[in-house]
Amino acid sequence: MRARLVRIGNSRGVRLPKPVIEEAGLSEEVEIRVRAGTVVITSVAEPRAGWSDAARRLHESGEDRLIDQPTPTRFDEEEWEW
Repeated sequence: MRARLVRIGNSRGVRLPKPVIEEAGLSEEVEIRVRAGTVVITSVAEPRAGWSDAARRLHESGEDRLIDQPTPTRFDEEEWEW
């Protein structure tokens, strides 16, 4: 597909057709990079996206436990009250 650069103030832009936006899964904010002379536009990855589902699956599988035993500290022995 070909597109023309359009003026946007002092910059230029490319209008992306709606089907292209939907197929690429783009939202309001995108990441733009240049790699080997090619402009790459990707959707912005949300920080910690999918973590809650992964934690739920770990819990359901019984794998959500500590790897190491807790290490007691002076605070645990002297300052903490239950």
